[in-house]
Amino acid sequence: MPDINKKAWIVSVNMGYGHQRTAFPLKDLAFNGKIINANDYPGIPGKDRKVWETTRQSYEFVSKFKRIPLIGQFAFFLFDYFQRILSFYPNKDLSGPSIQLKQTFSLIKKGWGRHFTEKLASSGKNIPLVSTFFVPAFMAEYFGYPGDIFCIVCDADVSRAWAPFDPKKSRINYFAPTERVADRLKLYGVKEANIFLTGYPLPLDNIGVEDSEILKSDLKKRLLNLDPEKRFFRYYEPLIKSYLGELPAKSDHILTLMFAVGGAGAQKEIGVKIVRKLSEKVKKKQIKIILVAGIKKKVKEYFERNTKGLDIEIVFGKDIEDYFQKFNQAMRKIDILWTKPSELSFYSALGLPIIIAPTIGSQEEFNKRWLLKSGFGLLQEDPNYIHQWLFDWLEKGYLAEAAMQGFVEGLRKGTFSIKEAISSY
Repeated sequence: MPDINKKAWIVSVNMGYGHQRTAFPLKDLAFNGKIINANDYPGIPGKDRKVWETTRQSYEFVSKFKRIPLIGQFAFFLFDYFQRILSFYPNKDLSGPSIQLKQTFSLIKKGWGRHFTEKLASSGKNIPLVSTFFVPAFMAEYFGYPGDIFCIVCDADVSRAWAPFDPKKSRINYFAPTERVADRLKLYGVKEANIFLTGYPLPLDNIGVEDSEILKSDLKKRLLNLDPEKRFFRYYEPLIKSYLGELPAKSDHILTLMFAVGGAGAQKEIGVKIVRKLSEKVKKKQIKIILVAGIKKKVKEYFERNTKGLDIEIVFGKDIEDYFQKFNQAMRKIDILWTKPSELSFYSALGLPIIIAPTIGSQEEFNKRWLLKSGFGLLQEDPNYIHQWLFDWLEKGYLAEAAMQGFVEGLRKGTFSIKEAISSY
């Protein structure tokens, strides 16, 4: 019988929000209720911390530097080129290690991650190790962690760097959020038996336990705001009722749009432009805007300075857990999520239409393609004219359609599936 109380080391890295957001819904699975950051844990050797910090600072610098015309864009192109995802077609053997993977293993072979692995192994708790980033999984395997090793992929497609150096001999198991990731890992040489198609781990606070009861209740109210002219409802009333039942007479909140920046604070200017262009509608209570600053105090202060005099909610946390809790709570009362296509792309499965901000990096480009092909998101138009195109979309039912598409076709039970797989392994 599966051990439903089985615990695991839940491992992440505090580089941006993506890997930590992926780990957060699995916190109750974590030994002692604590998620471990492989790049920032008690006792981490200085040389290991330095390698991690150099990697994080490089990404944040280049992400911000990209905004500088020509030279910044060229610098980001070079940085991103070595992390790019190759074309899926024609199908071919892609099991050979990439330059990025070779660089990663050259550092591991020099001892990077040995202390981290031995610290977990020496605890005597040979429980599964579940990492939301590939590097700690590689470290654990290379230095002989005795328990089972799992890696959760947090993008809709994945580069060769995520698969082991010698995939056919590796014992690392993967939780794939999409069919494309599962197929891609096979092209990289990962054994089919080591790949589980689970979907992305979404917060249970936004789903519920019994047949997604929280999610369905929230989506019913959201659809009323997204389809004010009932255009989508007239065409798809049987579909809506078959999945959600009868809709309430009215929503419990006004139309609400959330704009979320990434971990490096990039694109915060878009959030301010949204507020300014919709300021009259905000004052008339025709729309509510929520700006997400994460844990970046400077981003929070930037939003505050540039939205004075308007009733704008800012989601800010004193630490990462506080932020995620506030973010998940705020999502229950939003109708539209506007963000670059990061790991938040998977929140479309919560019945949230995604307005797709410009991408930063190869992986986000593939997330964008996935959102568009799936019908879960729409590319942002010029923010200067949001007061025109956003309400045209609402009138035509485009956003209601994307919300329902994400709910019906998205894999929203990743958290359940991952827990079940670990308990059964």
